[in-house]
Amino acid sequence: MKTLSAFAATTAFVLCAASPAGAWGPIGHRITAQIAQDNISGRTLAHVEEILGTEGLPEGSTWPDEQRSNPAPFWQKESSAWHYVTLPDGTDADTFPHPPEGDAETALEKFAAVLRDDNVSREEKALALRFVVHLAGDLHQPLHAGNGNDRGGNDVKVIWFGEPNNLHWVWDEGFIARQQLSYSEYAARLAQRTTPEQVIQWWETDPKVWIAESADLRARIYPTAENSRGGTGTQEDPYVLSWQYNYDWTPDEELRLQQAGIRIAAYLDRIFAGE
Repeated sequence: MKTLSAFAATTAFVLCAASPAGAWGPIGHRITAQIAQDNISGRTLAHVEEILGTEGLPEGSTWPDEQRSNPAPFWQKESSAWHYVTLPDGTDADTFPHPPEGDAETALEKFAAVLRDDNVSREEKALALRFVVHLAGDLHQPLHAGNGNDRGGNDVKVIWFGEPNNLHWVWDEGFIARQQLSYSEYAARLAQRTTPEQVIQWWETDPKVWIAESADLRARIYPTAENSRGGTGTQEDPYVLSWQYNYDWTPDEELRLQQAGIRIAAYLDRIFAGE
């Protein structure tokens, strides 16, 4: 853990431009982290405050993306593959192979183990906690369970409300930006819509379940003739997306934000309960 400890102590926070590998973008990650922070147990909250101090989960949730411009090898090479999984069409989420460099699921397990280890430093635990919150959110973005053919939708070109972009960005940030809400306002809106029955139903700590859900949703979200105004998704002929695609899929985007927040809480409660 020496490598992790060294970079956990980094004090230069260099903000980077929105990366296609950072699910939900900064607002989305903060939404899921705020929902999680509002649903964790008192015991878990005490552990979080012991590790992060006044930082809190929403602030910590974006740190793994903010450090992607850090030139250190840990950020440029080792951790770059940890923000997604690759699950080709027809592959079972219970048995899909993990690459040697790891992926979001294996990294999540590794950082959970760090949080359970009483022999590591507070700096190492802070790094691990930020990654756990971030990666659990990543796994709920459907295009972070990529099919292996189009870089998680980054190669699928779109015109989104008149602006050129790609399908991955639409799911990371496009839907959320249309709402014109701060992360705390959006988290509060989603919390009001979440019933106790849903919290019980969504209290799932197995990342393979989250991945299977994302892959199932991924298979249905590529633009069609019905919800786009033409295009084939290439650089020369992008899909033209606006109100219909936004109307069709914003509810599913918001569902994944809600579920991610509840699952982050469940996962942290399991870690800090000592199970």
